[in-house]
Amino acid sequence: MDIDVFNLDRPLLFSIAYRMLGSASDAEDVVQDAWLRYRSADETAIRSPKAFATTIVTRLCLDRLKSARAAREKYVGPWLPEPVLTSEVERPDSVLQRAESVTLAFLVLLETLSPEERAVFLLKEIFEYAHSEIAEILGITIDNSRQLLHRAKARLAEARPRLSGTAHSRRAVAERFAHAFATGDGSALTALLASDVGMWSDGGGKVSAARRPLVGRDQVLNFLIGVHRAAETAGLTRDASATIEDVNSEPAVVLRVGQRLESVFVLSIEDETICAIRAVRNPEKLAHIDRQLERRT
Repeated sequence: MDIDVFNLDRPLLFSIAYRMLGSASDAEDVVQDAWLRYRSADETAIRSPKAFATTIVTRLCLDRLKSARAAREKYVGPWLPEPVLTSEVERPDSVLQRAESVTLAFLVLLETLSPEERAVFLLKEIFEYAHSEIAEILGITIDNSRQLLHRAKARLAEARPRLSGTAHSRRAVAERFAHAFATGDGSALTALLASDVGMWSDGGGKVSAARRPLVGRDQVLNFLIGVHRAAETAGLTRDASATIEDVNSEPAVVLRVGQRLESVFVLSIEDETICAIRAVRNPEKLAHIDRQLERRT
């Protein structure tokens, strides 16, 4: 049994699973489960190890997506995907291909698709599988694969996010935001926020977070200033630290209180202004990126 595919193609398999599920920890579980199933499969039935492994991973993800929908309907507050590092240290070219398709905004947008539409769109548009291959992976006809792709592209067309500017210019804006937020500088924050900026804060009911999306500069500014004042009053700012990291192909402010990873603010930036902030605070969703950060030190 050739199981080297899980060493050679693990980054690809993880990339597919992560985009399908929006969760790095679930993606790791799926790849591990797929490896166990691959290892116990009838060797004579495997024509292409890579295609067979992709089929197992995709079908496991479809099963998880269908059961996850009910759970997400009961989720407390806005739901955001689990963030991952995509810095050069983590080799984004091999681990997470196609930068725009891994942004938190895009992963949230994928939630509007059915599990099958999501699978076809990702396999065809992001990973460049042929419709004949996708049909075999999903157990559908080639015509059905084309129809699912057409529906998915139509749903995503208008709202699909695009990265603008350069990595350097986006990082510079993030650095200014981090300083303004850390010092509670309302004027500096105002200058950085777009008039229609939106903010989503995911605490999952486990830590304090805004229970609904905030829209508009005034609402977001008041919330950020309120968070700073509350932290200052509680004496947390003395032990707080902030670093800028490349998270899901966008700059993010990673906040720690002491040694504890407290939150990750992922910033969507257009024309050197912040148009969206996605703050992940749910401790369960910070565990994977915390491990990634620890491996770098």
